[in-house]
Amino acid sequence: MAEFWAEWGSLAYLGAAIWAFFEGETFVLLAAAAGRATGLINPWYLMISVWLGSFAGDQVWFTLGRKFGAQAARRFPGAERRLDQALRFLDKYGTVFVLTFRFVYGIRNISSVACGVAGMNWGRFAFWNFIAAGLWAASFVAGGWFLAEWLGPDGVYWMLAGVGMCLVGLIALKIWRGVSRAAAKQAA
Repeated sequence: MAEFWAEWGSLAYLGAAIWAFFEGETFVLLAAAAGRATGLINPWYLMISVWLGSFAGDQVWFTLGRKFGAQAARRFPGAERRLDQALRFLDKYGTVFVLTFRFVYGIRNISSVACGVAGMNWGRFAFWNFIAAGLWAASFVAGGWFLAEWLGPDGVYWMLAGVGMCLVGLIALKIWRGVSRAAAKQAA
């Protein structure tokens, strides 16, 4: 992560914004931790870049939900189920849902779509989404920063190595499941 910043300089913040546009909790935590450990990453710039990226991403998903509705979710496996779940939460919690959905793993993007599908007012969503994106950005940057402080520089490198190994393991598991399903279909 620190090498990315060292190599890309200020453009790395644009990369962080783009990453946060789609998702990014792990990326933000690791970037903040690497920034604390190396001094290469300004936490304020990181926070602002991921705040704006997260906000923009959710606004796009919201707009797509308004424009294309629930039928678009039917094209993606599992999305319809998550959309129904997000709509139930939105109906039950309203504004609190908009403030908190990005903290629930796996439903962030579909939740923005749900707010659009439900017909939430664009200005209302934008207002609460902007605040929520700021809370999210500040929380994860601070979390990564203080985690690095607590672990120390050597601990951060071990943490990054552990996360890398977990990602490799998850990718291998995903590939193995795909190959197993393909073999099972072929055998049937």
